[in-house]
Amino acid sequence: MSTPARVVVLDYGFGNVRSAVRALERVGAHVELTADKRAASEADGLVVPGVGAFAAVMAGLRGVDGHQVVDRRLAGGRPVLGICVGMQVMFAEGVEHGERADGLGEWPGVVDRLQAPVVPHMGWATVDAPDDSVLFAGIADERFYFVHSYAARSFPLTDDIPTDSPINRPLVTWSDHGGRFVAAVENGPLAATQFHPEKSGDAGAQLLTNWVASLR
Repeated sequence: MSTPARVVVLDYGFGNVRSAVRALERVGAHVELTADKRAASEADGLVVPGVGAFAAVMAGLRGVDGHQVVDRRLAGGRPVLGICVGMQVMFAEGVEHGERADGLGEWPGVVDRLQAPVVPHMGWATVDAPDDSVLFAGIADERFYFVHSYAARSFPLTDDIPTDSPINRPLVTWSDHGGRFVAAVENGPLAATQFHPEKSGDAGAQLLTNWVASLR
């Protein structure tokens, strides 16, 4: 039998992350919840969870040097998965209540409030995933569970790369709530979902299975 993939869920003292740990364990990963920089750097995969406010999540990440860990892992081609606000902070900045906060800047773009009659967007929704998506292999037609008031409503990086460029274009999955928004991104070693795979039933479990399988 092969050794299970080693996954660290980054513990920066913000939000309930036990459900993410349990979900990853159920799909066969060896999971550690820790803020230890060495463990987070050396794991096969790093998960950056997040709930609540963009600025508060960024403050928590900086408090445990999570911004450095993410940047160094990605520079070395080591996989990172962001979930919910853990995806949002991968963008350059977030705007909440008129206040701007710097993100990790792995992608250009702004996370701001959804333009919809009902906010937050809470519940199950379909997604529009690219045909060659690894995360959504076998589950592109399923529904996933969202809980959020903010999102990236554009993905400038794809606009900056010509379609005939030898550079691999990020795979962007979209959903809709009062207008389309980024539901997931696959960009080399960096993947992220706006929805909560750990709360998305069998479809979410399969997405995590797909991600864990890509680590080996």
